[in-house]
Amino acid sequence: ESVLEIALRHDIPLEHNCGGNCACTTCHVVVKGGMENLSEMEDEEDDMLDKAKGLTLTSRLGCQTHVYGDVIVEIPKK
Repeated sequence: ESVLEIALRHDIPLEHNCGGNCACTTCHVVVKGGMENLSEMEDEEDDMLDKAKGLTLTSRLGCQTHVYGDVIVEIPKK
């Protein structure tokens, strides 16, 4: 599952204006731990992240980031 899918399943509000299609940056999250348990970033996500407000070295798009173990993410304030 993606970070977005997990958040929504647990009633954690994570914006996703494009419906999880990697066409916006509203599901931008910052990974605080467990980066090794996430899918690798594809070029499309990398290109889209350049437009994200508050971009960090560990920023990811929740809709594109699949989880394979324990992770800690922060949802930045908009």
